[in-house]
Amino acid sequence: MAGWSVRDIPDQSGRTAVVTGANSGLGYVTSRELARKGARVVLACRSEARGVEAVRRLRDEVPDAEVELGLLDLGDLASVREFAGSLPFERLDLLVNNAGVMAMPYGVTADGFETQFGVNHLGHFALTGLLLPALLEAAERPAGARVVTVSSMAHLLANIDPGDLNSERGYRRWIAYGRSKTANLLFTHELARRLEVAGAGVVAAAAHPGYAATNLQTAGPRAEGRRTAERLMALGNRVIAQPAEAGALPALHAATAPGVRPDSFTGPSLAMWRGAPAPSWRAPWTLDDRAGRLLWAASEQLTGVSFEALGD
Repeated sequence: MAGWSVRDIPDQSGRTAVVTGANSGLGYVTSRELARKGARVVLACRSEARGVEAVRRLRDEVPDAEVELGLLDLGDLASVREFAGSLPFERLDLLVNNAGVMAMPYGVTADGFETQFGVNHLGHFALTGLLLPALLEAAERPAGARVVTVSSMAHLLANIDPGDLNSERGYRRWIAYGRSKTANLLFTHELARRLEVAGAGVVAAAAHPGYAATNLQTAGPRAEGRRTAERLMALGNRVIAQPAEAGALPALHAATAPGVRPDSFTGPSLAMWRGAPAPSWRAPWTLDDRAGRLLWAASEQLTGVSFEALGD
């Protein structure tokens, strides 16, 4: 894995990928590099205008790219179902659960869930479950299929609270974000276990970008009109963070590199902050089997999406 870069991405010809949050930042870079290697990529975006512009820009950068736009609002389960039902293919080789929101002011999704938990975890949980049949179809191919969920080292801020998944007892934006990123890792842990028990040829893995410069950092302060915080975040992006091209490498490695292990967690090599992809440390609570099962059961109940093909 040492020094791994986009040059090491294997040929993706004949493979189909869905990348959420693909109109900018990590999702855009991930989509572009998969397309550059020959994959057919669906850019799953909430904004049609930004999605159309992302497709145009990607085709300018990769003229022979096979890409298309899919409208997906992870904060609206009806949109998740519509997106999954509209995909024009029966087989899906790769799902990259990348989209997210960070440290936002308190709000709720269209379905009444706390926004960060609803978008970062529940939306992706439902999407993965709805696309599972297509992933299992691809699992029969020699290269198998993969689900890569993008978490964060901010998962260290908080474990989930099974009795208060929607932060109804009190909301602190960074704690809620940490809980949603812990949920991403617990979801990956339990999904990997269920896939292994079922003998399915699908690898569930997780990744994080370290500190990468994207619009994620400034969106929260901007939404609240906190100008000083927005400027400080923008300064950090310019001075400290690595570019999105580097931040996307861990997810690209988890998505394409040979021998990626189920339930692995890939991040930057230098203090988990920046650098080439490497195995990343994770909090022990993200490997808790009981917590993974509890979160899974709650997520099925809240979203109405079950992974019937995997059983219990």
